[in-house]
Amino acid sequence: MEKIAVIGAGAMGRQIALQCALHGFEVNLNDSVAEILQAAGKFTREYLDGRVAKGRITAAQREAALAKVCLTADLSAAASGVSMVIEAIIEQFEPKAALFRALDRLCAPDAILATNSSNVRGSRLAEATRRPERVLNLHFFNPALVMELVEVVVHPAVPAGVIETALAFCRRIGKIPVLLRREIPGFIVNRIFRALTREAVSLYEQGYASAEDIDLAVTKGLGHPMGPLRLLDTTGIDVSYLARMDEYNETGVETAKPNRTLKEMYEKGHWGKKTGRGFYVYPREGDK
Repeated sequence: MEKIAVIGAGAMGRQIALQCALHGFEVNLNDSVAEILQAAGKFTREYLDGRVAKGRITAAQREAALAKVCLTADLSAAASGVSMVIEAIIEQFEPKAALFRALDRLCAPDAILATNSSNVRGSRLAEATRRPERVLNLHFFNPALVMELVEVVVHPAVPAGVIETALAFCRRIGKIPVLLRREIPGFIVNRIFRALTREAVSLYEQGYASAEDIDLAVTKGLGHPMGPLRLLDTTGIDVSYLARMDEYNETGVETAKPNRTLKEMYEKGHWGKKTGRGFYVYPREGDK
């Protein structure tokens, strides 16, 4: 395995692609929106420049990584000749299923189709393909260039050889994989994260404490590096809301339903750092 594709050049996709390129993979980074591809290219150059400036990589390593990332808006071109595809588009089932149907047609029969979804199970997407034994979750964490963990989530149709290939791939790109042999919505980290943030948001929306004090209590009382509300802002209110709605729609379990505050923030476009406002307000470039 030397060449992969990442579909979706947003905040997660561009980082996954660059992580793979820095570890020797040729990467086709695809997005249907030209502006997002341009932003991904700018991010890649600026990130690598920063690493060179800090002495973390050499100028030669920068050039090698840049040469390995191919930006393309053509899905067929992105899928050509790759051994693995990592999907990193919007956290909704139907767009993902449509993409997997297309990838199943475009990719080589032995290519692995992985989703970076934090919630949508690989077995659901496998039903849209003719290769269910080669469809699984590779769930990276934001920021993907920093966070070491990848959740590898498989279903009964995935054989041991494909599982080992996925685990070896994660290790090769400098990540630490954990294997879930049975699927469950939210996997390991997000199930624990949602329980914590559900209670934190509930305390906030009922007026028991400010966002600042809730976060301070968790960082100083539980030793977490970041409070749950600031972490929601960092990972994206939209991502959390859509993932919780997907789980609620699938299971009907009331505790999976997003808090009222998350729903309101999602509908207003207050998605955290990416939009400049969430539980906190973030200065935008050029603001005083």
